[in-house]
Amino acid sequence: MLMQDKVAIVTGAASGIGRGIALAFAREGAKVAIADMNLEGAEAVAKSIRDDGGQAIGVAMNVTSEEEVNSGVEKTVNEFGRVDVLVSNAGVQIVHPVHEFPFDQWKTMLAIHLDGAFLTTKACLKHMYGQGQGGSIIYIGSVHSKMASLLKAPYVTAKHGLIGLCRVVAKEGAAHGVRANVVCPGFVRTPLVDKQIPEQARELGITEEDVIKKIMLNETVDGEFTTVEDVAAACVFLGGHATNAFTGQSLIVSHGWCME
Repeated sequence: MLMQDKVAIVTGAASGIGRGIALAFAREGAKVAIADMNLEGAEAVAKSIRDDGGQAIGVAMNVTSEEEVNSGVEKTVNEFGRVDVLVSNAGVQIVHPVHEFPFDQWKTMLAIHLDGAFLTTKACLKHMYGQGQGGSIIYIGSVHSKMASLLKAPYVTAKHGLIGLCRVVAKEGAAHGVRANVVCPGFVRTPLVDKQIPEQARELGITEEDVIKKIMLNETVDGEFTTVEDVAAACVFLGGHATNAFTGQSLIVSHGWCME
């Protein structure tokens, strides 16, 4: 198993991509903290892992709260003795054109995506550095870490920002054996993406079918959505990799939508 006995924290793991990553980690032998604002959902995912013979706990965590982040990381360490892998995945999507974007919603987006990544990284690095056995920080970025789309100014800004944070953490963490990388998925058919389809159709004055075919999948090589399993496999590779040769990088998982 690629992650045997590693301890991982996955944020936003009660559903969607985060849930898929957590389940994949558990199948590869990791002990997993399912961190999410939805504690009931997090505990349900943790129970499903335990029912399959794995080890997991649910952790209440609003990633914009330093107190909750620190408490959740401490709970994980108290339960499993250490933390080896962080997947900073928690995120939301709000769409408006820039000239109509409410400032409070802009701040909410940046707080969840960027403040959350910073706070969870800071809390986990303290343990990774102290353990003396390295670690892996994985940020869930997006194709929008590399390019832009209409209506998504704060999302694109935040996802670009994750690459900058990743590169700094890769440089600072190197002396402690800690690597940092960004996984950049294309559109994954989760509730977050399903919610965007009617919103973009309304904002752009097109059909929902055209949103899927002409906006979401138009630039892919095969007209296919990226899957949760695709993203999870990339995270298993980064979390279980034996050396720090792969650090400060962005791994694009997009069916060829973005080829950088």
